[in-house]
Amino acid sequence: MRKYLLPVLIGSGSFVFCLFLANVYAKQVVQTGYILENEKDLAVQQPGPHNGGGQTTAYNFFSKADDCKLVFRKRILHPGSSIGYHLQKEDEIYYIINGAGEMKMNGKTFNVKAGDAILTRPGSSHSLKQIGNEDLVVIINYEKHN
Repeated sequence: MRKYLLPVLIGSGSFVFCLFLANVYAKQVVQTGYILENEKDLAVQQPGPHNGGGQTTAYNFFSKADDCKLVFRKRILHPGSSIGYHLQKEDEIYYIINGAGEMKMNGKTFNVKAGDAILTRPGSSHSLKQIGNEDLVVIINYEKHN
């Protein structure tokens, strides 16, 4: 009986060791499989993009993740500022978090407010202007082009 016990113990030990290694490796993947950023560390004062004018605060999340295929930004358009009229080359989503704005899309103008999401398709032109007394806060998302 004893001669069979040693291979079982060695086999069990190898199995436990393999489980241990798998657990350690899995934790490493999870720990390195994400990037956590906070907007307080990213805030940059900029003029309105695309010659929009005025002052904005930009938050360019994950800009150092070279292999990330998405752009994820938050922009605060302060009173009197805007994102200038420009041609869109890829799908782009604006999601309004706070405030009110005036959007121009392919020559037509309409108002947007908190809770509105606007998808601009490739080949369309658009701009966004802050209106009212509150900052216009927008989340912007699009796929990076090469």
